[in-house]
Amino acid sequence: MSLRIHASVIAACLSFCTSAHAEMLSQINSQIRLPDPRGEFVRQCAPHMLGRWEHPESVCGCLHDYAASVVEDADLRSALLRGISENGVPTIENEWVPASKRSMIAATFTKVAKPTMQCMFEPAKEAKTN
Repeated sequence: MSLRIHASVIAACLSFCTSAHAEMLSQINSQIRLPDPRGEFVRQCAPHMLGRWEHPESVCGCLHDYAASVVEDADLRSALLRGISENGVPTIENEWVPASKRSMIAATFTKVAKPTMQCMFEPAKEAKTN
């Protein structure tokens, strides 16, 4: 009888400890925030814009927003964002895109050409008038 009681107590303790541990992990995970992808992009991009533009963070943020909204394909969008963050200008290296999608690179640049020019020149106009 005593063995059954001890086994029941141990099982209850293990169950309680497991649920408490799971709740604690859940609270820790909710407090840990992954870095903001846009903020990280701007942080990497802005140094390439220094000296080129009066407000590099605005230009980088604008480029990110257009690339994220205009380029539907995830691989091409990722490659474009990588190129901008590494070079400060829209760039896509063939190696960054699966071979099956490389023929779409030119069309991607066509999609982002006008928004890129707007990002680079319109934020400067707005900043000067404000």
